[in-house]
Amino acid sequence: METEIKEIEKGFFVEMGEVKSPVELERVRVKYLGRKGILDKLFSQLSRVEITQRPLLGKMLNELKERMAKEIKEKESALAAGRKTVGVDLTLPGIYFEIGRKHILTQTIEDILVIFENLGFVAVEGPEIENEYYNFTALNIPPEHPATEAFHTFYLELPRDSAFGRYLLRSQTSTVQVRVMEKIKPPLRIVSPGRVYRPDAVDASHSFMFHQIEGFAVDEKIRFSDLKGVLFSFAQRFFNKEIKMRFRPHFFPFTEPSVEADISCIICKGKGCRVCGRKGWLEILGAGMIHPWVFRSAGYPRYKYTGFAFGMGVERMTMLKYGIEDIRLFFENDLRFLRQF
Repeated sequence: METEIKEIEKGFFVEMGEVKSPVELERVRVKYLGRKGILDKLFSQLSRVEITQRPLLGKMLNELKERMAKEIKEKESALAAGRKTVGVDLTLPGIYFEIGRKHILTQTIEDILVIFENLGFVAVEGPEIENEYYNFTALNIPPEHPATEAFHTFYLELPRDSAFGRYLLRSQTSTVQVRVMEKIKPPLRIVSPGRVYRPDAVDASHSFMFHQIEGFAVDEKIRFSDLKGVLFSFAQRFFNKEIKMRFRPHFFPFTEPSVEADISCIICKGKGCRVCGRKGWLEILGAGMIHPWVFRSAGYPRYKYTGFAFGMGVERMTMLKYGIEDIRLFFENDLRFLRQF
C-alpha cells in the first residue's frame, strides 16, 4: 500500500502540472479528494491492513491529503490571477446594446426651432400649469368665451389666486407672449414649444394632449408683410421650395387682423387628392398681427410697438410632412412605427 500511495502522489502532481483552467482543476480535486475519490478509497482500506502498519500508512495518507489540498489551493489562486491579467474571455457571447433615438415629434420640434433660430428667433419655454389671466384675460379672451368653459379646459383643484384666477393646464402656448413681454422690452423674436392640453375626445386627428409652437415678433413698424415673409420662408425650408402659400381671413382674439395659412398640397402639388380633400391646399397654422390688448396687458406704451404672432401644431406638421394619417400613432409607443423615423 505504501508503494501505491507514492504512485498516486506522483500521478496527482503530473495531472496538476497539466491543469490550465478552473474546470480542469475541479476535475482533479474531485478525482483525488472527493467523497468517492482515490484517497477516500485508500482510507477505507486501512482497516484491512496489519495493525502494526496502520499508523505509518495513516500518517502517509494524511500528509498526502494536506499536500494535495495545498497544491490545489495554490493552483486555484494562480488561475484566478491569470484570469485578471489575461483579460476578456473571447468565447463568451457579447452583450447587445440597442441604440435609442429621438421621438419623431421631438425631431420635428428641433427641426422647426432650428429654422426659426436661423431667422433670428430665440426659443423660450413657459409653464404648463397656468392661470386664467395669462391663458385667457391677457390674450383678450373674455370670461364668457367658450374656451373658458370647463368642457374646453382642464382646470386644477388648486387654491384660486385672487389676482390671476383659477389654475389650469394651459390650452395654448400663446401664454408665453405676455410673460416674455412683461420682462423684456422690444425688439423681440421668440418661439416657444411645449405641450398643451384640451379635453378633446381622442380620434385620428384629436388628442387631449398635443404639442404647439408659438412664435411672435415685436418691434417698431413691424408689418403684415413681415409675417408673410417669415412664414413663407419657414414653410419652404420645412417642406420644400416648390410649395405655394396662401392666407385666408380668420378670427383669433389675440391677433387683428387674423389669418389661417395654407400651403399647396405636398402630395398632389395643388392638383387635388384624398389628403387635401380635393382642394389642393393644406392648412398648417394660424397667425396675425398682435392685438393692442395684448400689448396693454404687457404694459407696453400704446401704439408704440407692433408685432405679429403665429401658432402651429407639431403633430399636424409632422403628419403633413411624413404622410401620417392618425395622430394616435405618436403616443402608442409602437416601435414598429417609431423606428421608421
